[in-house]
Parts: sequence; structure tokens; C-alpha cells
Amino acid sequence: MNTNNKDARKQEKLSLLWRFLKGAKRYFAVTIFAAAVTALADMLMPQIIRAAIDNAIGGKEAEFPQIVMDLVNSVGGFSYLGQHLWIMALAVMLVALFQVASQYLFRVYNTKASETLVKSMRDQLFSHIQHLPFSWHTKNRTGDIIQRCTSDIETTKNFLSEQLTSVFRIVILLALSVTFMFSMHWGLALVALIPTPVILGYSLFFHRKIHDGFTACDENEGKLSAMAQENLTGVRVVRAFGLERAETDKFHKQNDYYTSLWVKMGKVLAQFWSTADILSGIQIMLVVTFGAYYCIRGSLTEGEYIAFISYNSMLVWPIRQLGRMISEMSKAGVSIDRVFYIMSSPVEQDDPDATEAPMDGDICFEHVNFAYENSPQMLHDIFFTMKAGTTLGILGGTGSGKSTLMLLLDKLYPLDENCGCITIGGVDIRKIKTAHLRRNIGMVLQEPYLFSRSIAENIGIVSPELDMEAVRSAATAAALDETITSFAQGYDTMVGERGVTLSGGQKQRAAIARMLTQNTPIMIFDDSLSAVDTQTDARIRQAISKRFGKASVILISHRITTLSAADKIIVLDRGRIVEEGTHEELKCGGGIYQKIYETQSGSQEVAV
Repeated sequence: MNTNNKDARKQEKLSLLWRFLKGAKRYFAVTIFAAAVTALADMLMPQIIRAAIDNAIGGKEAEFPQIVMDLVNSVGGFSYLGQHLWIMALAVMLVALFQVASQYLFRVYNTKASETLVKSMRDQLFSHIQHLPFSWHTKNRTGDIIQRCTSDIETTKNFLSEQLTSVFRIVILLALSVTFMFSMHWGLALVALIPTPVILGYSLFFHRKIHDGFTACDENEGKLSAMAQENLTGVRVVRAFGLERAETDKFHKQNDYYTSLWVKMGKVLAQFWSTADILSGIQIMLVVTFGAYYCIRGSLTEGEYIAFISYNSMLVWPIRQLGRMISEMSKAGVSIDRVFYIMSSPVEQDDPDATEAPMDGDICFEHVNFAYENSPQMLHDIFFTMKAGTTLGILGGTGSGKSTLMLLLDKLYPLDENCGCITIGGVDIRKIKTAHLRRNIGMVLQEPYLFSRSIAENIGIVSPELDMEAVRSAATAAALDETITSFAQGYDTMVGERGVTLSGGQKQRAAIARMLTQNTPIMIFDDSLSAVDTQTDARIRQAISKRFGKASVILISHRITTLSAADKIIVLDRGRIVEEGTHEELKCGGGIYQKIYETQSGSQEVAV
């Protein structure tokens, strides 16, 4: 990646962070102000103690700015303060109270700022993910996405709230402490600053190691999360095939590797902080030793010595904090990169000329060719027309491209300009607004998905304003009402995650009922009747025909009886249309359809 690209990415990340800070900026502003006030209060305390020892008690001639001298003279001068030390004690208490108040403001507004930031990040991430293409979701593991939306957000928040907000306090502490130290004794100030370049230098040296280590840890945490999520989601399969031991071993292997990465990272951090402790200890030792020497020689007063040690402790903390900030910046940089990956992924976008065209016209596939990313071509020159209000049946073997046709019709996968076109009522679907298109296409997927909610909520999820009468009507059309009412809690029965508490046929019928509540002009059943018996299949198709007779219905199935009543049937083989016609025409056509028909008819006769 060249320098221009790196600069562009940095600019994009900063812009993204600025967007995330919407609503939190004013809270961070108060936090930074409070941090600066706290730093100023930290600076005042040693000066009051120094003045009390050297000027009020020791009688040394004062060397303070004129504004300070005017304030002291207004209460009687240092001689008066030496006789009334309670006044200086009161000044210490007032500064301490001032410091406590500013720290309180810092904590309160820092919490408000950080939590507002987290809310903004979560809201924007979730909204962005909702609008990413279906193809993006198929390429990214759910567990890893969840980890980016939780752990990485938390890491970014911690850096901004705990490290970045302290920058102003650190800068003020560094600037003022160094200024006061040089004003008291320039030689001792140089001694105190000797380790500073070394501390900053080794911090920068460790920055790359820490960044790479956190990258590996974060990525493998995502893999571990994805493994756990997939295992919990597919618990039925794991139990059915007795894969508990195998899955546990896989998890342990990944967890061991993830743990080893953190142990390795811990060693790097231990080296980093141990070096910091040693250098900080050496610096303090040098200041104490040389300070005592200068006091004995008389070039440094007792009050200055005490104040100097106080300022030195203030100097050590910011320098170490800068080192810690570099360390945390490495960690936060990894998390920001992972969040940025999601936010920089392009969302689905409509053509600028897209309209809300009528959806009750003929559906036409014109010389459609399609291949999934990095895969061989799936569809080859697909050409057919489905008249509005008719039923189209699609038959084909596994991998023949049946479901792909419907995914293209619903724009879940984009069709390139040079790969043919799909029209509805003569309008290319590329020119139809995606939201409008999907609102008018009801689809029951091959693998129906139910949410962990009640049956009523699952059926009415596409239209929250639906009343129970409409929900029951849809369930009746899907031949599910009788089954639901037999449950103890009826429509309030809770469905387990991904619908695990229902049978395959019940899940399919619940998904069909959910789609029927939309009352769309186009309905697609993608092998969604495979888990129901033949009689229930016929009842559902009859109810749909009676209720939605004017709708265009697409039936994808391996079952001939499901397709037999269709106005037109197409047969796919390896992504090509090899047969087309009615049931009566195809069952005697001598092709794939006839073979399947005879096989299934023979099986039925044997069963009888």
C-alpha cells in the first residue's frame, strides 16, 4: 500500500471516528476541560507547600509572579502567614476541594461521553450491517461480525475515554512541571529529564510488536467467537451425529492457540512495563539523590526540594502514561481497523433512476448468465417468460440453479450489466427500487428461519400492525392454525432459537404463513413444502390459489405433485433450461421430468 493510500485510509478512519462522536462531542469537551483543571490544581499544591516551608516558616524572600505577591500581601504578607499557618492549610484544602470537584466532573462526563460514543457506534454499525449486500454476509462469519460489534467497540471506547481524554492533562502536567522544575533548579531538572527520551524511544520500539500481537489476538478471538456461535446454532446436528467430542477438541485447539497468543502478548507487555518501571525507578532515585546533594550544598531549599519531588512524580506519571497510550493506541488501532472494515464495506444502492414500478406484470428472464464470486458459472443463457397471475413450477437437481434464479429476482445478488436482464412488467429490476421490489415479493426460503419469539410474533413480524385475526387467517391458509391451537399456549408459544422447538414441517408452514401476511403480487416458494406430507401440500396450494388467485406464484420443488397444477413448468439441469411446458406435456416428453414423474409415481404405487 503506497503512502497516498495509507494517508487516505487514515483520513477515512478519522472521519469515521468523528461520525461516531456525534452526540458525545460536548461531553468529551467538558471532560477535557475538567482534566485540564485537575492538572492545574495538581500544579498549585506543591507551590503552596513550598511557600509555606521556605517563605512563611523559613523567612526566605519570595520569588513569585506579581499577581501571587499581590494576593499574599493583601492578607498581610508571608510573615503574617507564618504566624497564621491555618490560612495556608485552608488554601491547601480549597485547592484539594477544587481538584475533587474537577475530578468528579471528569468522571461523570467521561462516562456520559464514552457511553454515548458506544451507543452511536452500535447504532451506526447495526444500521450499516442491515444494508450490506447478502453476498457480504455469506463471506463473513457471524461470530466474527458479532465480535467486531462488541469487543472491538469496547476497546475503542476504552482508548478514547481512558487514554485520549487524558492527553490535555498530560500536556499541561508535562509543560508546567518542567517549567517549575527549571525555575527552581535547572541542573536537577536536567537530571529528571534524562530518562525521558529513552522511555519514549522504547515505547515507539514496542509499538509495532504490540500492534501485531493485538491484531493476531483480535482476529483469533473472532474465530473463536464464530466457532462457538456456529456450534450453538447447529447444536441439533452436533447431537444427532455425536460430534460433541470432535467439536470440543476443535474448540480446545483454537482456544489453546488463542491463549498462547495472549501469553506471548503478555510477555511483550511485561518487557514493556518492566523496562518502564526500571527507568522510572532510576529517575526517581537520581532526583532524590541529586536533590539531597544540592540541598546540602545550599543551592536548593528544603521547600524547593519537597516541591521538586512532587513535580518529579507528576512528570513520571505523564511520561509513563504516554508510553501506555502508545501501547493502548496499538490495541485500539486494531479494533478501529476491524470496525472500519464493516463501515467501509459498500451498502446496497439503487440506480439513480430507480422507480417504484408496478409489480403485477409479466416476469421475464432474458439471456441471464450468472456466477458466484470465485466460482464456475452457475446459470447459462436462461430465457423464459412468466405471465402475470400464473403459477410457474421449477424442477431441477441439487445445484442446478433453481434457488439462484429467485435470489437474482429478489436482487439478493446483483446481476451484472453484461449478463442479461430480468424484467417485471417490462421494467428491468435494476431500475426498480430495492426496498419496493422486496416489499412486493414474498419469499419462503429453502431453509426457513424463525426468531426466538412467539409463534404469533414470527408470523406477523413483517407487519407489526397486524391483528390476531390476520395472523390466524395466514396460519389457516398455511394449514398451521389447527396445530398451533393444540399447543398449551397457542399462538403465544415461544419458538426456540432458529425454531428448534418446531418440527421441519411446522417451521416451513410458519414461514409460509409469515409470507402470506404480506399479500404480495409475487410469491416464491423455494422448496418450502418439502417437509410436509402430500395432503397438507395440496391443502396449502389450494388455500393459496383461492386466497391469492391473482398473484404470480413460483413453486420450486422436487415433488411432481407440487408442480403438477402449475400453468408452466421449466426444468433446469446444470444451470440450463432443458425442458419447458405443462405437466401433461412434460410427463410424456421423454426427458428428465418424465423420468422423475415415473419414479415418484412408481414409488407412490408401491407405497399404496
